[in-house]
Amino acid sequence: MKIVLGPASAELGERISQLTGFEKVSVASRIFPDGESYVRLEGSVYGEQVAIVQTTCVPQDTRFLQLAFIANAAKRNGATKVCAVVPYLAYARQDKIFLQGETVSVEAIAAMLNAAGVDALVTVNVHSEAAFPKFPFPAKTLTAIPFLAEYFIQKGMKRAFALAPDKGAMYIADQAKQFLGGESGHLEKQRDRYTGQTTQTGKHLKVKGETVVIFDDIISTGGTIVGAAKILCEQGAKRVFAACVHGLLIGDAEKRILDAGVEEIVSTDSVPTKNSKVTLAPLISQELKAQASG
Repeated sequence: MKIVLGPASAELGERISQLTGFEKVSVASRIFPDGESYVRLEGSVYGEQVAIVQTTCVPQDTRFLQLAFIANAAKRNGATKVCAVVPYLAYARQDKIFLQGETVSVEAIAAMLNAAGVDALVTVNVHSEAAFPKFPFPAKTLTAIPFLAEYFIQKGMKRAFALAPDKGAMYIADQAKQFLGGESGHLEKQRDRYTGQTTQTGKHLKVKGETVVIFDDIISTGGTIVGAAKILCEQGAKRVFAACVHGLLIGDAEKRILDAGVEEIVSTDSVPTKNSKVTLAPLISQELKAQASG
């Protein structure tokens, strides 16, 4: 197997190559003045299985086109199998029809990647796996929550309270709880399907005097985390932290979260930012070595 370093995740791809011992293939890329994307493989993939490491954070559409072009180039140049390793899979939140006239965006993305030459997909903490059975190729999601929990353990926060921002994310808090060894709980959240606005309540939480880590898969605009932090502070939490797999942190999200009382924001390098304090390289490397040996 060879590791193809997508332009959005070149550093992560380098780490994966080092941990697996698989040869890396660099990609030359650029954006033309009119906005069109260009990619070129800078190494041979003939007769090889390849894993393209390419996240799809902002600008999502450009990142997806780059991934599709790289997959197509790999197949044109003799790759026997193409696995797309997409640490953050954009458009995955639209995994079903909410309002009449919509599409299932993540299924459309999968069809596009399949047409380009992708044979399998590996992602991390996808927002929902509901659409996976309808993908035209095998798709698998890994979980980085144990690695995030370990970060806090190493900082002396074992037994911290693991909080999910809503009931749907409780499985994430429960995963963290298994490693932290403290308690877990969730807020009640309701979202307006038209405006996207959310309301939160925190009844029955026992967080007074506790160190609390808010765990979520994605932090985008930060509104959910801001609301959760305010509730925790009102209920007497001693310290509040925020942890997520995918730290998009759009606009002034980081400032708003810190201003709400959160001491630190911790994310993985699925989206490379200054808050990417946990690397996914060991997690993805283990999966790719298993695939290569299988």
